[in-house]
Amino acid sequence: MDLPISPGLLISLIIVVIGILIISKGLVIVRQSEVMVIERLGSFHRVLESGINIIVPFIEQPRAITMLRYRKIGDDYTALTTDETRIDRRETVMDFPGQPVVTTDNVTVRINGALYYQIIDPKRAVYEVENMSQAVEVLAKTTLRSVVGKMELDKLFESRAEVNNEIQAAMEEPASKWGIKISRVEVQDIAMPDEVESAMRLQMAAERKRRATVTEAEGEKSAAIAMAQGQRESSILNAEGDKESAILRAQGEQESIKLVLSAIGDSEENKRTVVGYLLGQSYIKGLPNMAKDGERVFVPYESSALLGSMGMFREMAGSPEDTVTSHLKNRSGSRESGLQSGMVGGAASGN
Repeated sequence: MDLPISPGLLISLIIVVIGILIISKGLVIVRQSEVMVIERLGSFHRVLESGINIIVPFIEQPRAITMLRYRKIGDDYTALTTDETRIDRRETVMDFPGQPVVTTDNVTVRINGALYYQIIDPKRAVYEVENMSQAVEVLAKTTLRSVVGKMELDKLFESRAEVNNEIQAAMEEPASKWGIKISRVEVQDIAMPDEVESAMRLQMAAERKRRATVTEAEGEKSAAIAMAQGQRESSILNAEGDKESAILRAQGEQESIKLVLSAIGDSEENKRTVVGYLLGQSYIKGLPNMAKDGERVFVPYESSALLGSMGMFREMAGSPEDTVTSHLKNRSGSRESGLQSGMVGGAASGN
């Protein structure tokens, strides 16, 4: 049995459906850290912040923004382009593929970089540039080529932080016109040709060998300097010892001669006799050394006179030692005389 539907009920149902559609289309919930750019009849109207927002359906529409992202599959990058009505204001990373760059020393390297950026002004990001993410990527690549092209290959490896800072500083002004803030730029990988890499390895090995050689030479130099200083100090000490020993010997001989002269008299003839006797002793002590290298010994002519002086001295006063001993016995109470007697006895034992 068909139930008749009155025109009023039909109109009410239509109004309810339209109201539900209006509410569903006009009620927009924006999540935290997201915004939406709203256009009214094709022109910019406002920006919806996070929370519950109401728009006029069919009159106010969200404007989409084109985003370019890369998805890495194995060693290849796949570009994905999407149109999004919800603009993410969080910091975004763009890991774009490696780019060939020529350094100032004509070496072609492939640099893979990562770009961190954030949308500060959604209105500019939508209306000031056609494809915001693509524009940022191209700007990063061209700036990278410009900065790296001014450096040599060795400088590039040593100054990655400097390269990152220069790229970021060069990109800040043009990116700010698009409502974009460049947080930082990171150079990830630097790939070189195989022949350049082999040459750098050889250079590194040669440099390490050179450093080792320099270090070894410096060690030998320091050791030689220390040894020379030790020998110098040892020679000085030996010379000082020889000097003191010679002085002491000379003083002892001087005291011995004084004692002999005081015992037998200090006339000129006695002086000559004592001097001849001492020189004769020196000749006799030297005879064993003179006869070491051969069977024949050549004695100087003056030695016969000296030996004669020694005999004459003995005939006249016995021996210098005996004379000094008898003289010292007369002065037995003196401590200094005992010391001088020991000195003369040492000289006589050498005979």
